[in-house]
Amino acid sequence: MKEDYTHISIILDRTGSMQDIRDDTIGGFNAFLKEQQSQPGVATLTLVQFDTQDPYEVIHRFKPISEVPELTHHTYVPRASTPLLDAIGRGINDLEKCLADLEESKRPSKVVLAIITDGQENSSREFKKEQIAKMIQQKQEQNQWQFVFLSADLASIDDAGEYGIQAKSSMSYDRSARGVASGWGSMSSNVSRLRSTKHLKDMEFTEEDRAKQQSEQERTKQNK
Repeated sequence: MKEDYTHISIILDRTGSMQDIRDDTIGGFNAFLKEQQSQPGVATLTLVQFDTQDPYEVIHRFKPISEVPELTHHTYVPRASTPLLDAIGRGINDLEKCLADLEESKRPSKVVLAIITDGQENSSREFKKEQIAKMIQQKQEQNQWQFVFLSADLASIDDAGEYGIQAKSSMSYDRSARGVASGWGSMSSNVSRLRSTKHLKDMEFTEEDRAKQQSEQERTKQNK
């Protein structure tokens, strides 16, 4: 594997319910992109958008981070429903194939797959929850992939645990300009720490990250 090389895959919810935070999501992604472009080391990015009209639209695949353009109102247009399981399943299989096609010496030493959504699964046809949980567990344990889950829906955060994504790597974000910006910012800080760390460590949202989200504080109270 190639040291100092991180691949980042982002599976981005593009469903109709994202319309009221469309501008914030575009801004959050672009701020994330700008920070990652400023970091030392090699990085590539895959960006996928999903909805029922197109459950898996690849915008960029393994593109050098320095060459990734900003998200715009032309490239991000919310619509339709939420085939979340299908998007995750296809994302894992796609990433697995892309890595397998690379020579061993050219594969990234660190892999991040981030899922950003605002609601629960409601329209998948190809993958079941049990399949996704098994796939995620395998990739975490055997290949040390880092999974991140951000959602503006508390019930969806609970679902992430059933998918096998670690609680420390999942966080809810408030459905507001500040909440979206803080969520993307927290994820970016996590990715930056991962990229700068020689020895692989799990992605983990901090208490400071969670304190910025009212929804996280409410979830903590509910779980007590």
